[in-house]
Amino acid sequence: MAEHKIFAMPFAKVYPLYVQKVERKGRTKAEVDQVICWLTGYGAAGLQRQIDKANDFRTFFAEAPAMHPNTSLITGLVCGVRVEAVEDPLMQKIRWMDKLVDELAQGKKIEKILRQ
Repeated sequence: MAEHKIFAMPFAKVYPLYVQKVERKGRTKAEVDQVICWLTGYGAAGLQRQIDKANDFRTFFAEAPAMHPNTSLITGLVCGVRVEAVEDPLMQKIRWMDKLVDELAQGKKIEKILRQ
């Protein structure tokens, strides 16, 4: 089976789209960074390094310090697909991030998004 194109796409190419999406709904870049850092364990400097290096999604997640232990609580649909049912581990991580950004754009409280 062919590999998903998103795996080789630079994270830095998608990141501004995440920011634009939430800013159109009145949220901020800082909130996008907060949910991405919560998910991946990156700090602000580590996240910026990934963007500056233009690493692809595979490398972005491979170099992530630690996925948050509450990722199993991220459920729901992204593009009509249940994130908890995605079988490919890398695709699931990408869908988790998409879901968090979607929730941010939908106006959910940050405490709910971060599964606290």
